[in-house]
Amino acid sequence: MVEVASRVVYEVLGPRADDVDKPIIDYIINVLADEDFDFGLHGEGAFNAVGELLVDSGCVRDVAEGQSVCSILSDKFGKHGLVKTKPAVRSLAAPLRMFDGMDEDETPKKQVEVLEGPVLSERDKAKIERRKRKDERQREAQYQMHLAEMEAAKAGMPVVCVNHGTGEDGPGAKDIHLENFNVSVGGRELIKEGTVTLSFGRHYGLVGRNGTGKTTFLRHMAMHAIDGIPKNRQILHVEQEVVGDDTIALQCVLNSDIERTQLLEEEAFLLAQQREIEYEGPMEKSNGKLNGGSDKDAASERLQQIYKRLEFIDAYSAEARAASILAGLSFTPEMQRKPTKSFSGGWRMRIALARALFIEPDLLLLDEPTNHLDLHAVLWLESYLVKWPKTFIVVSHAREFLNTVVTDILHLHGQKLTCYKGDYDTFERTREEQLKNQQKAFESSERAKAHMQAFIDKFRYNAKRASLVQSRIKALDRMGHVDEVVNDPDYKFDFPTPDDRPGPPIISFSDASFGYPGGPLLFKNLNFGIDLDSRIAMVGPNGIGKSTILKLISGELQPSSGTVFRSAKVRMAVFSQHHVDGLDLSSNPLLYMMRCYPGVPEQKLRAHLGSFGVTGNLALQPMYTLSGGQKSRVAFAKITFKKPHIILLDEPSNHLDLDAVEALIQGLVLFQGGVLMVSHDEHLISGSVGELWVVSEGKVAPFPGTFPDYKKILRSSV
Repeated sequence: MVEVASRVVYEVLGPRADDVDKPIIDYIINVLADEDFDFGLHGEGAFNAVGELLVDSGCVRDVAEGQSVCSILSDKFGKHGLVKTKPAVRSLAAPLRMFDGMDEDETPKKQVEVLEGPVLSERDKAKIERRKRKDERQREAQYQMHLAEMEAAKAGMPVVCVNHGTGEDGPGAKDIHLENFNVSVGGRELIKEGTVTLSFGRHYGLVGRNGTGKTTFLRHMAMHAIDGIPKNRQILHVEQEVVGDDTIALQCVLNSDIERTQLLEEEAFLLAQQREIEYEGPMEKSNGKLNGGSDKDAASERLQQIYKRLEFIDAYSAEARAASILAGLSFTPEMQRKPTKSFSGGWRMRIALARALFIEPDLLLLDEPTNHLDLHAVLWLESYLVKWPKTFIVVSHAREFLNTVVTDILHLHGQKLTCYKGDYDTFERTREEQLKNQQKAFESSERAKAHMQAFIDKFRYNAKRASLVQSRIKALDRMGHVDEVVNDPDYKFDFPTPDDRPGPPIISFSDASFGYPGGPLLFKNLNFGIDLDSRIAMVGPNGIGKSTILKLISGELQPSSGTVFRSAKVRMAVFSQHHVDGLDLSSNPLLYMMRCYPGVPEQKLRAHLGSFGVTGNLALQPMYTLSGGQKSRVAFAKITFKKPHIILLDEPSNHLDLDAVEALIQGLVLFQGGVLMVSHDEHLISGSVGELWVVSEGKVAPFPGTFPDYKKILRSSV
């Protein structure tokens, strides 16, 4: 039955079926091939079941064509005997007794069930199973090919190290002019005919919706894949964490100054050679070798050259500068002496950032640099970048961070790159004013055109007004075109309202202590409670245990002593980077949700994805093609499907764009449940929660003030 149904579907949809993901087509076939499926009189049942999916996946152009295709499918399935006919209904003139005319000892005979449609043989079933496995292998191969392409692109990036140039070029000579360039990925154009000038010493914030191509643009620049980037310009994109090995963190940063490292190694070699010559004493020339005095003179001369060069490149202060950068990023002196392999991915990303700051490339590209930093490190990075002498481009979701460090905004929208002077708040006001003026100009132009066209239509055939009509036609042709304002669709973070509200207590800690096995106690005698009205943000340095507190609340960890009470009726949703990283990248959001919640109607899952802005074709795209922010929204949809009472958020704004952060704030404000988050995003905290808890020295205590007050205390220690 499935094989015949597949043949019919491909016959009706034609070549368009080949352009759609195979799992979607398989899903449509399996729905229609169900022996109990009701197509309806003219395919209405088929359209109700799969019509919207046909439209969203591109199998049909619109709803009208979808209804027509479903009607054709109904007819075709009927001709192949795959549509179960409904029994005719007729009225009876009188009640009918089913056993009339039968002998008393005769019992009704069981009717033999007649199977409608062809029965699949074992061979057919095996063939379908082989095809499914083949499709899975193809999808996996495509995914692995995508990963290989990404790795190859990264491997092709030029090596960037400290460049001790002469500094003869003036600032103007270091400007980068990019004209009429295009950026695309996977055949999809992200930037068309882009033109931008990056002035030396300016600090640019790159903003735009998730998925518009910000990270891809930075990668293309780092690989010098855009015409107009001088080959001698050093461009460093901080994207990957450093490799974990036995090199200590401080030396890992210092090793990026290749010239300094080579000079110091040569210095050590020559000094050792001099000591060896002094130990052995003068030697006569023998077998073509110079005597000891000549070797010593040559070594001394070379050492003098090395010392001059080391002094010129300021080599002896490099270690202090590298240590200062690492300290600003919260590395203690002990941590700076630890091998890189002993650090987690987040800390190795900090080492990569420290190395980039130490190198000081001509153009530094930072993609969400604050994601792996605590607030103290963010404040230090702000003060460091404000004084940055060269050019950088930064992508960030943190509004206050952008307002502090950038001088210009690059806005990527509608495949166009536009530059605005000023910080993010200035950009937002300028763009809003521009859009208002553009809309006014468009409406004025349309009114004028409509007025002229009405005059032309009214007097087109009036001989007396012919000259006036012609002048209006010429004026209409001369009128310039004003584009209509096309606003981005509003983001949504529509957290579902729980159907019930369990009574207090919801969650309470009573003298709870916790420490990981074999380690010291992280927390001692914690006493606090959380209810459905709680709106709390936890702040504190990285590594202090904020995420551990969330795990104790959710039940992922149990206290070493004391008690943590959780109401049996409370439902909790936990969001962390782990949930984003754990997505099945070879699947699409809809199929992923169907696997997470089997048996739930597809439309219900699509509607829930839509409540987090994952709509239309976005719900059907393979997740490896989604941006970090789009993956985050899929993770939000997954964890909130069961309508939680309490939402626990661990750095929820990481990878979200600025509009998405704004939508998250609105969603949390409207959510009718408890919220506890770990974050250092001032805009998110100030807009969505009302209470601040500080985690320090094994304690969790309320902070008597606002987030800006807390920042002031930290800033004074930077």
